[in-house]
Amino acid sequence: MPMPWTYRHAATEWRGFLDDVREVLDTSSDNVAYTTAEGALLAFRRRLTPRQVLTFADALPSLLRALFLQGWRMEDPVPWADRDAYDKDVKALRKHHNFATDRGLEAVSFALHRAMGKEKLDKQLARIGPEAAAFWALDGYGDEELRFRFR
Repeated sequence: MPMPWTYRHAATEWRGFLDDVREVLDTSSDNVAYTTAEGALLAFRRRLTPRQVLTFADALPSLLRALFLQGWRMEDPVPWADRDAYDKDVKALRKHHNFATDRGLEAVSFALHRAMGKEKLDKQLARIGPEAAAFWALDGYGDEELRFRFR
């Protein structure tokens, strides 16, 4: 069996993901994009059961998977909330050095859609539930904008 694409081209996938986050945030900083992405992924992970964490992680590109699982301690999930609470969670990571904007979750969702492909992401979110789909929901983007980056 050949090496999976996500391992052979991990750096290409990662660069594309960060570029997409930066584009929506309108920043030139990889550090801002990285912290925003980490905050969004952790805010999502906190709401999942251990089985859901592992199922979702398995569908992510390799370096996003590593970021999603980094430092994870199996704990009881916190309740699902609303967009304002999620935005606060994204901004809470390293709060004195976090430059995530109000568009942080939108930026990471956009990049995640492009990194995974809408079909694959939607399938994984449906396995978790409607709250997961609502967490990563995007309004105002067309199918062409969300086109899978690596086709």
